[in-house]
Formats: sequence, structure tokens, C-alpha cells
Amino acid sequence: MHKIYSRPRIRIPKIIVHSRKKMQSEKAKKMSTLFIILVIAFATMKLILDAVLPIFDTLCENRAKSIATMVSNEQATNVMKQHTYDELFSIDKDNNGNITMIRSNVIPINEIISDVANKIQEEIDHKGRDHIEIAIR
Repeated sequence: MHKIYSRPRIRIPKIIVHSRKKMQSEKAKKMSTLFIILVIAFATMKLILDAVLPIFDTLCENRAKSIATMVSNEQATNVMKQHTYDELFSIDKDNNGNITMIRSNVIPINEIISDVANKIQEEIDHKGRDHIEIAIR
């Protein structure tokens, strides 16, 4: 006959509260059990939040960059549709028709830069909040 070996079982000690009355003892047991359950629940929530928050922060940052890129491209295109190349630059040619100098018109260029920045900020302010979801599997 073979002897079966197994590890000893873990025994959880019972919470013993010394009290004179039985009602107080039962109430104390219930309160201490509830307290232990709450501590475990809060510890579990803390662990879960510590694991999820860095992921959520990264997703939010990536989404914000994506929105900013789309808005800036869209607004730059809209502003540039209102202007022509001749407005922004002057081309000087010699007697033979060769280009001797290209001069930039600083005032319209500065207006465009300012207008694009303002339009981008207005659009981002108008967008408001965006919802980001995390799939938990």
C-alpha cells in the first residue's frame, strides 16, 4: 500500500472577540468581517486603477495629438484657400525674362500665420470633450 503525500492545508484563524454578551460578540464579528471585506475591496480597486490609469493616459494623449493634427491640417488648408501665390511673393525678372529675385510679402504671410493659429484654437475649443473607451477583455 502506498502512502499519499500532500501539503498541509492552510487554516485561516477565526476572529475571536471576547465579550460578555453573545449579541455583542456576534455584532463585533460582523463588523470586523465587514471591515476586512472593505479593506480587500479598496485594495483591489487600487491595484486595478494603478494598472489601468497609465494605459488610459497614453490613449488620451494619442487621441489629443490626433485631433490636434487633423484640426491644424484642416484649418491651414481652409485659410490657404483664400490666398494666392502672387499675394505672398513678388517675382522680379530681368530684361531677358530670367528670375532675378523672389521677395516675400511679410504682412500677408504674418496675417496667414496669425489666422491659422486663431482658427486652430477656435476649432479645438469648439470640439469640446471627446470620449475615449478602453476595451477590457
